[in-house]
Amino acid sequence: MIVLWLRKRIRNYSTLHCLGWVLIMLLMLAGFPAVTVAADEKSPVPEKPWSAELHVKRYFSSHTSYEFGNPYPPNQAPLSRLEFPMNTWWAGGELRRRFSRFSVGVEVLGSIPMESDLAFKDSDWDDDARPSVKTIYSESQCRVEPSYMVRGDVDLKIADWVGLPAWFDLRPVAGVRWQNLNFLIHNGVQVYPAPGDNTPPLPLPGDGIRFEQTYWQYFLGIRTAYDLERHIPVPRLKLLGQLDWAYVQGDNKDHHLLRAGNRWTYENTSGNAWHASLGIKAGLTKNINAGVEAEYFLIQTRGSHRLANDVYDVDMSLDNGVKVWSEQMSLMMKLEYLF
Repeated sequence: MIVLWLRKRIRNYSTLHCLGWVLIMLLMLAGFPAVTVAADEKSPVPEKPWSAELHVKRYFSSHTSYEFGNPYPPNQAPLSRLEFPMNTWWAGGELRRRFSRFSVGVEVLGSIPMESDLAFKDSDWDDDARPSVKTIYSESQCRVEPSYMVRGDVDLKIADWVGLPAWFDLRPVAGVRWQNLNFLIHNGVQVYPAPGDNTPPLPLPGDGIRFEQTYWQYFLGIRTAYDLERHIPVPRLKLLGQLDWAYVQGDNKDHHLLRAGNRWTYENTSGNAWHASLGIKAGLTKNINAGVEAEYFLIQTRGSHRLANDVYDVDMSLDNGVKVWSEQMSLMMKLEYLF
């Protein structure tokens, strides 16, 4: 009865599926302390078990993009490709609780609304007689509207169980990431690059596209910490790293504001993501650490594309060449308070 009640109130079934995964993860976290305490009662409790971090992140060479193919012959793929740059500043923080054998943390980040330093790119291959020829191309300014990223994770200390020295910490990590990315495309110029096409460039003044992309990522990986204080006499100096893989569910909606009618497209996709990070931190005072971290994401998903326009009475779906992907590179500065 509860599931039926939820389905009636959540229009997108994939959202319900995501919530189910989150519930499972939370149940796992709820039972985790008892399991780890039973496994090792002798591991010392950290002197300062809580930490709160301030994060400032800058993305570079980063984007989220999608493309789809022609559902009719000659079935060229891609038929259209749209690339949304996200080179902007983000800010937020993380709260973490450390126990004798494991830790649990939550990170929340929000974008600082601003123009990306790269242009939005829109490409089309719509000549059925020459399906491999790009016929329409435009570049526009891209503003990253209020966007959010949330991560919750749990890790388990196993270094001593597998015989590693005390100066090298090794932890399996599992968690959930949620990214909600919002863009406003405006003030562009459209050109016609096909050989023999002499159509003059077309200005696209004003707002052109509102786009929202959401990724749910359920990840598993390894987290490490190497104690550099044994080589360099700096308090709490550590080299930190993480590598993980995620199952991804993605959905987006694209509102083309310059088209006749109320024109929307939607992608519903699933796939994989790889994430790696490398950082360093050191103690500034008894309770404060500072650090920097470089991070790389690669998200690749495939699925279905839906086009809807009320003026032309169009509502159709296709799965030919539907691809949604994102590459994200960033550098983050951290300030940590231990208590």
